[in-house]
Amino acid sequence: MFDCIIEGGELIDGTGAARVRADLGMSRGKILSIGDLSAEPARERVSAHGRIVAPGFIDVHTHDDRLLLTPTAGAHPKLSQGVTTVVSGNCGVSLAPLQTRHPPPPLDILGTDGWIYPSFAAYLDALEQSALAVNVACLVGHSTLRVKHMADLGRPATPDESAAMAAELASALAAGAIGLSTGLYYPPAKAATAEEVVAVGAQLKAAGGIVTMHIRDEGDAIDEALREALHIGRELGVDTVISHHKLVGTANHGRSVQTLAMLEQAARGQAVCFDCYPYNASSTMLLPSRVKQSSDVLVTWSQPEPGVAGRSLKDLARERNQTEEEVARALQPAGAIYFAMSEDDVGRILSHPMAMVGSDGLAHDVRPHPRLWGTFPRVLGHYVRERKLFSLEAAIYKMTGLSARRFGLAGRGILSPGNHADIVIFDEYRVTANASYEHPTEVSSGIDAVFVNGRLACRDGLSVNVDAGRVLRGKGGVRKNG
Repeated sequence: MFDCIIEGGELIDGTGAARVRADLGMSRGKILSIGDLSAEPARERVSAHGRIVAPGFIDVHTHDDRLLLTPTAGAHPKLSQGVTTVVSGNCGVSLAPLQTRHPPPPLDILGTDGWIYPSFAAYLDALEQSALAVNVACLVGHSTLRVKHMADLGRPATPDESAAMAAELASALAAGAIGLSTGLYYPPAKAATAEEVVAVGAQLKAAGGIVTMHIRDEGDAIDEALREALHIGRELGVDTVISHHKLVGTANHGRSVQTLAMLEQAARGQAVCFDCYPYNASSTMLLPSRVKQSSDVLVTWSQPEPGVAGRSLKDLARERNQTEEEVARALQPAGAIYFAMSEDDVGRILSHPMAMVGSDGLAHDVRPHPRLWGTFPRVLGHYVRERKLFSLEAAIYKMTGLSARRFGLAGRGILSPGNHADIVIFDEYRVTANASYEHPTEVSSGIDAVFVNGRLACRDGLSVNVDAGRVLRGKGGVRKNG
């Protein structure tokens, strides 16, 4: 007796293989059988005729650390897209291990009142005690470690400080963190050297962890920044993920041809890949230095002036008879969306065989980038159906099987008997990202149903069960719910 049989759908299994028409039977949270199950008994049957059945999408680049702990009603920004697993703690920013009332930018992208976890183990335990809407695998942020263990962030760490951060990371890996993330671009870690990162990450290889890197520069100095990141990955001897690979600034448009070639060359001698999102605008803390690189800047939140969320910096500067840089300084601390990328680069990077899909959405922005709610349907609708940039099978591989393999998420990302029943059913002709810069939280169309660990979690964009997720602990940790 199956708990549920999804019947009559076209299965795209997450390996990149061509679709097949088949039924899928699951029980106790696992996929039990794929094939003709028309004669098999089941407690429930779900019709997927005329629909695609695929592994639940894996969002490899999120800042959902605090969102995961927040109960949600109605539509969920990730479930509504077909996402069943997220990787949190990216760009050097993780909610633990740190207790503070005043997190410095960009740590404040996770809010200011959730920094209550003295250890990573305490944070993972809190996740397991929460009603998790999706599965989560957690990274430890290098910037978070610096804020905890260094009084002066404007210099490289001393050997003792590096040792303290390394010990904290080792404890987190033992508790179940899957690796280390860096954000060398941002103020808390800008002074860190490559040698410091290598010293802090010394235990990654033994624990089977990975390193994900928001590199030091994604504009004029991107070549040097990539070389540094690749050097760190080689020294650590672990899988290396280049975060949200992109080129910012008009002068750098088109340079993805060279950066992708550099990454291809590096991949011949080390384990390296990258994630990206399907938009030509980025989003992070509001920095006056980024203004001149951008054709426009939208404010996503401002602590001193909350009412400007959603406004254009150009318009604000015109109204105030000031430069955009002056307005940006006056609005800090704040967040922004920067229109500074080339659509040609976005398409070239997204279509590369090494590319995985990650939203990089900021859940606590007042007016977030639409990627928080629309990343995965945008790939399926805009880049696959409309632009025909690559096949649907290739797109799903970038969102599932490739991601699970690179991040070591055993038993997920592929529709296969014995694997966890994380499944999305969608209409390939109707799936559309409705989130826009004007209306960034609109729910996507065409996602019929989402199952997380065998339980129906979302139907037609609305949450049904928001407690089916699990904490996916890394190789160094005890897999309580893996």
